[in-house]
Amino acid sequence: QVQLVESGGGSVQAGGSLRLSCAASGYFVGIYCMAWFYQAPGKEREGVAALDSAGRASYADSVKGRFTISRDNAKNTLYLQMNSLKPEDTAMYYCARARWVGGGYCTIPLKEADFGYWGQGTQVTVSS
Repeated sequence: QVQLVESGGGSVQAGGSLRLSCAASGYFVGIYCMAWFYQAPGKEREGVAALDSAGRASYADSVKGRFTISRDNAKNTLYLQMNSLKPEDTAMYYCARARWVGGGYCTIPLKEADFGYWGQGTQVTVSS
């Protein structure tokens, strides 16, 4: 059974950092496209960062140079290191796994329909 469990969210001041973790079980993270999405209040969920099976990362323009997506295959865990946080980064962050192995859907902008497994989300709040 595939499960994704996020952790690491919290409240920080602008300019601060957080690292989100997504512990996966039931499959190996290294062979699927894995991604982070965020959803601010009143807005649609959108992809923030994605990492394909070859280790290629893709980022939304709003977070390039500030966020880094990575994975630890030994721990079967996906990460999102978030630096220089801004109030507009405030959102619920979700970890997601692609429905299929391979494919050309691991590049921003992501389609929610391509991701079949989701975590419960972790809240990130950035104050000014």
